[in-house]
Amino acid sequence: MGLPDGLWAFRGFVLSSVKREIQAKYRNSLFGFAWMIIQPLSMIVVYTVIFSQLMGSRLPGVSGNFAYSIYLCAGILTWGLFAEITQRMVGVFVDNANLIKKLSFPRLCLPLIVVLSASFNFCIILALFLVFLLVSGNFPGWSLLAMLPLLLVQLMLATGLGGILGVLNVFFRDVGQMFGVLIQFWFWFTPIIYPFSILPDWAATLMRLNPLLSLMEGYQGIMVRGLWPDWEQLAPTALLALVLCAYAVVLFRKHAGDMVDEL
Repeated sequence: MGLPDGLWAFRGFVLSSVKREIQAKYRNSLFGFAWMIIQPLSMIVVYTVIFSQLMGSRLPGVSGNFAYSIYLCAGILTWGLFAEITQRMVGVFVDNANLIKKLSFPRLCLPLIVVLSASFNFCIILALFLVFLLVSGNFPGWSLLAMLPLLLVQLMLATGLGGILGVLNVFFRDVGQMFGVLIQFWFWFTPIIYPFSILPDWAATLMRLNPLLSLMEGYQGIMVRGLWPDWEQLAPTALLALVLCAYAVVLFRKHAGDMVDEL
């Protein structure tokens, strides 16, 4: 996918575009890049204070004042990565129509820029969260390494789905609007705010169709209990991610010329 499409030859263009995105986000602000730390840090503090202290929330089967806060942050932070990539990729070709028409470069650079930019933001937030876990005495230990394959599967799932929707959105602009509504429902149908164990049997059966279930349970198991993920349960999601990525590339190559005309 990368070399045949010339992505490596345009690595400078990709990296400089990611850098411009990050700089533009904090340009003309008083604190500049300090906001990269202030914003995620404030979110972690709010969740910790509200859910662990004021509301007194407890997670079934887990002791500790910060258990629910860690559970909540583990889900929301990783969901944020998935949501940012998919939502931005839905409109990545439409939003960059002028660039596509004026410059000659591999169009797959655009989704790659989105993924790298979102991943950079996520790494900063995750680093701050891990510092909080370490300071609070809740660091998960070696099981944290299991986050790497989980993140890889999630990035592939988000990239594949976002790439397919991004191509379709060029020809059917309702796709972007529909996905904006869908992802709001998707959030609440994913065990992020609530644990999967509290669902009734009929709801749990439906929830198992959600490809993000195994990922969220993996993240939350690592962060809250220090457990390694259930790799067998993760396998269908990993397979789906591979299929979506492959189909996204096929769909893009098939309609690359038509996309330029449509834009």
